[in-house]
Amino acid sequence: MNVAQTPKTIDEISALLQALPQGDERAVQSVRERDGQLTKPPGALARLEEIAAWLARWQGRADIAADDIRVTVFAGNHGVTAQGVSAFPAEVTVQMVANFQAGGAAINQLCRQLGARLDVVALDLEQPTADITEAPALGEEAFMRAFAAGFDAVDGDADLLCIGEMGIGNTTIAAALCHGLYGSRAEDWTGPGTGLDSDGVNRKAEVVSRAVARHGSLTPLEVLRVLGGREIAAMAGAVLAARLRSVPVVLDGYVCCAAVAPLEAASPGALDHCLAGHCSAEPAHARLLQRLGKKPLLDLGMRLGEASGAAVAANIVRAAVATHRGMATFAEAAVAGKER
Repeated sequence: MNVAQTPKTIDEISALLQALPQGDERAVQSVRERDGQLTKPPGALARLEEIAAWLARWQGRADIAADDIRVTVFAGNHGVTAQGVSAFPAEVTVQMVANFQAGGAAINQLCRQLGARLDVVALDLEQPTADITEAPALGEEAFMRAFAAGFDAVDGDADLLCIGEMGIGNTTIAAALCHGLYGSRAEDWTGPGTGLDSDGVNRKAEVVSRAVARHGSLTPLEVLRVLGGREIAAMAGAVLAARLRSVPVVLDGYVCCAAVAPLEAASPGALDHCLAGHCSAEPAHARLLQRLGKKPLLDLGMRLGEASGAAVAANIVRAAVATHRGMATFAEAAVAGKER
């Protein structure tokens, strides 16, 4: 297991991204060998079999597990809300964090059902980022503190990590990140978020366009700093730490995937240890998943955030483990195998 120290500069993040562990191929082969002996036609469990092999690679063992599942929700506030880009006021972020802590949110119920531990990491909620239409969201020092908070939140003993976010205004931030990374029109990356009408979406797209134009050409990690936010940087930090600590990840919706897209842009393959839990109803999420080469496990029309889609999808990962570990082989069940 790579136990790299928490990076202190953007250059150190870049260095880690250029030397990522590639997983355990021997564990993958062991899982596939066992899969070929289980009482089913080859490939009959389709994606469940793929998930079992994926877990083996990134857990670094053939004895895959999904018992210790952690769900981490990062929360931050955004100065761009001053531009009227959200149907809800910024104070809702603080109120929802209190709701998480009191056990009243959707993610609390999903974690209970899943048997997962929920951690909520609130990041300077009293200090919103700068309005990205006027200045970089974060200076390097503040960015690195947020990135480190995510990096340090990952426990290498976990079998699986689900990450998500809470932050009023952060679908605007997600759109800005995608527009900054991939170009196209701002409108292609902008959606209703928490419920904007068509006029609101148009206004939001204009804000995204203005923000990206203001900051000009940026490296992927500078896109993350300049157009992102504290919870955005923290999710990226958590995903990088998970790769280094042999913890597979289930990503949540549009904001979560946009937060980690700069890692993939900086180092292709950086998200190979991540599954897309679901495809959000936020229109640009499907386009972003295509860019990332991720096929979502679920498409339930969800758009809540707070790791809710990832937590539901984690049940499928657990199903993959249960079938792989629990099924009898042809020899054990005294069932005739495929004739050669």
